[in-house]
Amino acid sequence: MKRVFELDFYGRKIVVENGELAKQADGAVLVRYGDTVILSTVVVSKTANLLSDFFPLMVLYQEKLYSVGKIPGGFIKREGRPTDQATLAARMIDRPLRPLFPEDFKNEVQIVNTVLSVDQDNSPELTALFGSSLCVSISKIPFNGPVAAVKVGRVDGKFIINPTIEQAEQSDIDLTVAGTKEAINMVEAGAREVSEDDMLEALLFGHEAIKKLIAFEEEIIASIGKETMEYEKLEITDELRQEVDSYIRQRLDSALRIKDKLEKYATIDSLQEEIVKKYEQENESSLKPEELKELLTKVSLIFHSIEYELFRNIVVKEKTRADGRAMDEIRTLSTSIDLLPRTHGSALFTRGETQSLATVTLGALGEHQILDGLGIEDAKRFMLHYNFPAFSVGETGRYGAPGRREIGHGALGERALSYVIPSEEEFPYTIRVVSEILESNGSSSQATICAGTMALMAAGVPIKRPVAGIAMGLITSGEDYTILTDIQGMEDHLGDMDFKVAGTKEGITALQMDIKIDGVNRKILQEALAQAKKARLEILDVIENTIKEPRKEVSKYAPKMECFMINPDKIKDVIGRGGEMITKIILECSHVNTVNDINAVKVDIEDDGRVVVYHTDCEVINETVKRIKDIAREVEIGKVYSCKVVKIEDFGCFVELWPGCEGLIHISKLDNKRVEKTSDIVKVGDEILAIATGYDKKGKLNLSRRELLK
Repeated sequence: MKRVFELDFYGRKIVVENGELAKQADGAVLVRYGDTVILSTVVVSKTANLLSDFFPLMVLYQEKLYSVGKIPGGFIKREGRPTDQATLAARMIDRPLRPLFPEDFKNEVQIVNTVLSVDQDNSPELTALFGSSLCVSISKIPFNGPVAAVKVGRVDGKFIINPTIEQAEQSDIDLTVAGTKEAINMVEAGAREVSEDDMLEALLFGHEAIKKLIAFEEEIIASIGKETMEYEKLEITDELRQEVDSYIRQRLDSALRIKDKLEKYATIDSLQEEIVKKYEQENESSLKPEELKELLTKVSLIFHSIEYELFRNIVVKEKTRADGRAMDEIRTLSTSIDLLPRTHGSALFTRGETQSLATVTLGALGEHQILDGLGIEDAKRFMLHYNFPAFSVGETGRYGAPGRREIGHGALGERALSYVIPSEEEFPYTIRVVSEILESNGSSSQATICAGTMALMAAGVPIKRPVAGIAMGLITSGEDYTILTDIQGMEDHLGDMDFKVAGTKEGITALQMDIKIDGVNRKILQEALAQAKKARLEILDVIENTIKEPRKEVSKYAPKMECFMINPDKIKDVIGRGGEMITKIILECSHVNTVNDINAVKVDIEDDGRVVVYHTDCEVINETVKRIKDIAREVEIGKVYSCKVVKIEDFGCFVELWPGCEGLIHISKLDNKRVEKTSDIVKVGDEILAIATGYDKKGKLNLSRRELLK
């Protein structure tokens, strides 16, 4: 039976339908937000893998190009692998939902969001997150939700919930915040250098709106929600817990205090192997293989729970960190630039055992990244790509296409730096930053931002101000908590919060927060933001000691450029029929045989008449600019020009005023007396003076020699 629920949410209607579509899924809702329509479904497996060490949750966000009236690009003409935007949307949905499932729940869960229709003013990503929470909440799956999310913008000093495209362009804050009705549990934000206080107010403003969405969800759950399923759990006896605890606790406590990351991890792994092997040898003769495997899994789980408890005691109770730092202390910083001689810009940023090598490549505007997604943008001028090889953590691993984590970290770095990138008019280049993580022990995404900002300045990109980032952590133990600055890998893995803040000395440009507990309150957020600002300013001082401001010139290996305007009506003349004229200019000025040659000059011509010419050799640029300007030069009617005769006809002669600009002197305009034959007066190659008299009906230029002879 179809059920329909409606909510008026800040002037826009949200409609939820259930009971008509996807009825064989464990939970399904069709959510309409304006003209945006998302089908959210969830299915849970009937059996659980109790011996698994992770919760098998899969969240999909499937973009359908028909939702925006597009046919997919490419040869196959159907949707292929997810776009980066779809990957980021799936991560955004996963992050606030995952912590709300019970820790001992191991049944596989798949949440699929199918984008059926998109209204750009009503976010499909937020609609999908709302639908994901709701379809799980009305199903039989155990879930400590519901959860919801909103976007917060600020225009003219006023906060706006879920701003339209037009409002978002004027906004100085682009904040996505998710949470339960009690607390915030996920944040993703970009901002035009706003203060910590303003960002905090935006977060709390968003949470108030989230409460309204959750109240709507609770109304629907009360009406159509199913009874929660019983699920298998791995039962562990107190006797086994005490046995493992007494055997391992003291040595594990010592291992957790080792400062060196690889030595610490190796010692902890060795202790785990030892305790597992002990129980294996003692029980392999008396237990069946599947029973033995279950016992060893329980031993490993007890081991990790002791590790978790000890770590919390060390940080929260003793107020000490494994490497001996204070709670608000940053690890040793090291910075350098110009490591790579042939790249357009390069920088190395090292913070403790985390290291990023960033490079910058400058290209022509025509080298924008082409986007084939659901958004209104079809190209991107500034890109940041993040690579995380397995050797950075001393491991072997798979090498191939970037995974969700790499795409997500790259997007965070790109957002943080995007607010200081010069406009296309100020700096008409396509800009690509690549961060190679060479070593990792905590927050390589923030190291990427620091290395990236130095590489941009070294490349001569006139960024507004340097940007730095820092990762904060939260460790709780009952009512007590401790906020950590510059968290390491173990503090992230065993901690409760990963809170990344990036910005300039003037304010925040990016924010990302993930929570493993139910959420955080205002007090914790305020303390974390203040502590992050102190650390950010320290890092910015170190960056500015290495390179204070952007270089005035780009690298000698980077393309130089010259930008100028021509009459838009002349664009067709510069390009020529089928691109014949512009191709000729490129080949002749660059002295190459094909326009695809790496040494060929690049020419971008915009519809408004703006022309940008790129090449590493200034002489090539100057010659190309002269040729284009000659073609685009405007002939002034009534002005005298020195012309070269290029062709003789019975009805007159064609003359060239300058390369690419020709006109006709009719035979009657050649002399002040009657002319029988054109060749009696002029010959090909003659230089003559003529006055421009106007254009004929076909737009051809006419000139006259006769007036000058008078």
